[in-house]
Amino acid sequence: MTSVDPAVLAASAAHAAEFPWLRRYPAGVNWHQTFSGAPLHHLLSDAAERFGDRPAANFFGRITTYRDLHAEAEKAAAGLQRLGVTKGTKVGLLLPNSPTFIIYYYAVLMAGGTVVNYNPLYTVDELSIQVKDSQTELMITLDLKLLFDKVEKLISAGTLARAVVASFPDLLPRGKAILYRLLKRGDLARPKSSPAAPKLIFDDVVRGGGGGYQKSTIDPRDELAVLQYTGGTTGTPKGAMLTHANLSINVQQSLAWVPDLEPGNERILAALPFFHVFAMTGIMNLAIACGAEIVMMPRFVLADALKLITKTRPTMMPAVPTMLIAMLNHPKISSFDLSSLKFCLSGGAPLLLETKQRFEALTGCSVVEGYGLSETSPAVTANPIGGPVKELSIGQPLPATRVSLRNPADPLQQVPQGDKGEICVSGPQVMQGYWQKSDETRDVFTLDGFLRTGDIATMDEDGFIYIVDRIKDLIICSGYNVYPRTLEEAISKHAAVEEVTVIGIKDAYRGEAPKAFIKLRAGQTATSDDILRHLEPLLSKIELPTAIEFRPELPKTLIGKLSKKELKLEEAQRQKAR
Repeated sequence: MTSVDPAVLAASAAHAAEFPWLRRYPAGVNWHQTFSGAPLHHLLSDAAERFGDRPAANFFGRITTYRDLHAEAEKAAAGLQRLGVTKGTKVGLLLPNSPTFIIYYYAVLMAGGTVVNYNPLYTVDELSIQVKDSQTELMITLDLKLLFDKVEKLISAGTLARAVVASFPDLLPRGKAILYRLLKRGDLARPKSSPAAPKLIFDDVVRGGGGGYQKSTIDPRDELAVLQYTGGTTGTPKGAMLTHANLSINVQQSLAWVPDLEPGNERILAALPFFHVFAMTGIMNLAIACGAEIVMMPRFVLADALKLITKTRPTMMPAVPTMLIAMLNHPKISSFDLSSLKFCLSGGAPLLLETKQRFEALTGCSVVEGYGLSETSPAVTANPIGGPVKELSIGQPLPATRVSLRNPADPLQQVPQGDKGEICVSGPQVMQGYWQKSDETRDVFTLDGFLRTGDIATMDEDGFIYIVDRIKDLIICSGYNVYPRTLEEAISKHAAVEEVTVIGIKDAYRGEAPKAFIKLRAGQTATSDDILRHLEPLLSKIELPTAIEFRPELPKTLIGKLSKKELKLEEAQRQKAR
């Protein structure tokens, strides 16, 4: 009989207590593995070498190979350098999902610059704030009026110095390009006759200048690849400084979590916007790292997405839960073929077990919930691909990632296993800090170097994490903590409810009270009394909503995540009007 050193046993027990996820970590995934950061644009150059003739981008049926995509990015990099883009230059992308986004994203990095992602639906005022804060010197956009008109106003106001304008019709297959120019003329701007024309450079000029780009030496650990703007944990927009190492390693961590992907043989549906950190890493960069074909949608339209899946046969589809729910509730879902899907990563909002099981039954794919944030490039945790399935869990930490639940009042103190604590993260994907905001950077990191996420969670004995709520969404009712997510989960169990979100409203007696906003399933009916009767056995009296409002639609962010911001603003205005 072999004896075991007691010291080894003690060390093993201590290790399991500190890293409980190791008790039941996925087979074939090594949490202890280390990763080496690299210049992020090496993803594209490596893919061009390995998968040169494979389709890289599929845009409305127009296919671009990896070799051609890389060649265009190199031409754009040379053109950007002629325009003065060099190490540290901030270059904005105000673009929908398109080949132009991918080409210029990597071209900026090749030229040594830093990408600044912009939401195309932002107002001019919102864009102006971000342009000034990030010190964006050059913006890349398309000749779509929705985009160009905003850029024109930024230039005319003196907020933005210059812009590169690409042609949207030129991205389409020839026949579709002709029809677009004929039938959609009203959607196109006329940049050459714009008052801002002297400050415009056209994409064909940038990429047609000839010559190669000058490769710059990049230290992946220290040099910024992307400024990703986020509300952070305080709601004030800030630029998360993501290095080349942060982003390239997060791709490696994600690939390590899904070891069964077949490089060069996958196809990914890009229905989430690349400017959002989830899609930037989880679709664009991940797909390029494994040589997948990226089937792009400029924006998610349910009927178009279902047709595209049936036609192009993607194997992967990162999504938010509302996308999956919308697909499941489509009245003609049985007429579409979704059987090509092998893997769906769900993020951005809680994924109900019922939604997961129904979508898996429909498609035969694995639906896996993960968790991340802009400050972490973004992936932090994920559920194992092959199970176990733990309802409402965001999974376990990715390789080389430490998650510690801390006392929000004393973030150096880890809470006992099973207790609620703030999710704090340490790992190679964690940002350097917030751009030019040293105070906010100091506040978001603990003294021992963990990033405070602002999310409250519990962790079970196997290291599976369950988000309870966000600190800033916490409702204080008569001195008691009420977590909106608890209410949302309970209300979602009612058969008539399709979507629900809960916010805190002012209450003369309790200070704050919960209010629920509900969208019912098509053809279903329910009253406030029906919902309350359903909730009484599930919640304490203090948690029951004092108001319930039914709406045909609930506000969402551009990626389809339910948004509380608009509802809170409405309620604040109602209070003022009283």
